[in-house]
Amino acid sequence: MTNSKLIDQFRSFYFKNYPDDMELQIEYFSVFGGLGWEINTSKPIALLVEKLILQNFDMLNAKIEQLTLGNKNNKRLLRALAIGDRKIFSAFNRAHLNNANGGAALNFLQEKGLIQIEYSREEPARSLNPNGKLKREVARHRISHKVLFTQPFLRFWFYFIAPFTKEIEEKKFVNILKNFESKNNSYTSLVFEELSEILLNYHLRDSQIISSGSYWDAKVEIDILTLTSNEKVYVAECKWTNHLVNKKELHKLEQKCDKLGIEPTQIVLFSKRGFSKELETLAGKNLALYSSKEFSALVKLSSKNELIEDFFTL
Repeated sequence: MTNSKLIDQFRSFYFKNYPDDMELQIEYFSVFGGLGWEINTSKPIALLVEKLILQNFDMLNAKIEQLTLGNKNNKRLLRALAIGDRKIFSAFNRAHLNNANGGAALNFLQEKGLIQIEYSREEPARSLNPNGKLKREVARHRISHKVLFTQPFLRFWFYFIAPFTKEIEEKKFVNILKNFESKNNSYTSLVFEELSEILLNYHLRDSQIISSGSYWDAKVEIDILTLTSNEKVYVAECKWTNHLVNKKELHKLEQKCDKLGIEPTQIVLFSKRGFSKELETLAGKNLALYSSKEFSALVKLSSKNELIEDFFTL
């Protein structure tokens, strides 16, 4: 399910800051998106994190406390959702919450507009024998929905800032900046995946999309699975890495499709830096390739910076 606010935030960030290219746009948006501030994208992102976020920690933290009511369960759940697999039940476990207090926190955060639920499309397991019983491990498997943050900056805060609160208050920034430098690429992957779904659906705008989003079940996970009313199936994987995506990634996705028992109309690969020459020769009707520069289509859809809800108006 597409984050309904993300595309507006993406465009707003672009028209406010005009980064030199889409790779910068995506990387800096993943950190500062939704914050509503002007960002000098010609400066190193770690320097901006220190200057804009860490140096303004008290002000920003006060807003976080307001949004969460200072409630420990709310903040623990947001932290677990930011760093984990986004599944609700595993987030409850990571945050040491049960279904009652975890559910209360989840409902509050959803009503507050900080998160939205991405519902699972997994079908419940059934025995082929009407009177048969499922294997124990299958019967124990619980279908779990996932969660998306409504603003990249909120996820950034609970992914990177929250664990280092005490050090930041003491103006000790070495550890948090080191952690940011080492994990920023993997952190950005989720926002890249969300934006990739928006771009894919934009290219399918002449079709009637009946279901779209990530897909997961007990055996396989696919970044994007989109179904249209004329029974076409599009599957995609998104790679925010500094190397060219090669044919190996195509084979991995084909294997996932085999496990699901589906024959995709088209396989789509999204890459930060592009693709190997071998993979590019395969591009065509059955395989579409998109690198960062293609995301310019998302900002061309709008020619002005419209007023949107930002971090301080939540």
